[in-house]
Amino acid sequence: MATAYSAYAERATDWRGNNNIAESIFEQMRLERFPEPTWIVVGAGTGGTSATIGRYVRYRRYQTRVAVVDPEGSAFFGAFRDEDPARTAAGSRIEGIGRPRVEPSFLPTVIDRMVHVPDAASIAAMRWTAEVTGRGVGGSTGTNMWGAVELIAEMLARGERGSVVTLICDGAERYRGTYGSDAWLAEQGLDITPYLEALRAFHKTGELTMPL
Repeated sequence: MATAYSAYAERATDWRGNNNIAESIFEQMRLERFPEPTWIVVGAGTGGTSATIGRYVRYRRYQTRVAVVDPEGSAFFGAFRDEDPARTAAGSRIEGIGRPRVEPSFLPTVIDRMVHVPDAASIAAMRWTAEVTGRGVGGSTGTNMWGAVELIAEMLARGERGSVVTLICDGAERYRGTYGSDAWLAEQGLDITPYLEALRAFHKTGELTMPL
């Protein structure tokens, strides 16, 4: 579903009307136990997806909050935290999300929280998602999943009930020689083991212990 709208993401189009990604999320959730998500978790490439969803939930007066996950080397997290739209960074190693500068479509005023996700956590979550679901996913989906797990663990710790929605943005095929390769990880100096172990433990206990 995310792919269908990605060509228009930078414009944050149709956020009040029909046929946008935000409305599609709520339509798909309509028959679920908790149809109004507590959180919707997305990454930021241009920032258009989070802008569309954030505007939509406010326009519809939903209680849903929007969390944006941001990988290492991206400017969005620091810009949001420090309220500095001129923030720059080196650029992301996770394909499809993160930018070295803040894009014009990024609207921090409709975002409730940002989560900084280490690259090792993104790749661990990518592999863990495949373990749990049997569906191979890519790095940006891993970033989304890590952020979603953080929020779910916090909700469980507080005794809250509800739903958390995120997007499967990419498949695993194109990343077999990079994120899917242990040799590539070693070349990059990335150790995903602590994050993978944390995710597996979360799946059993509902508690997430953040690696040091």
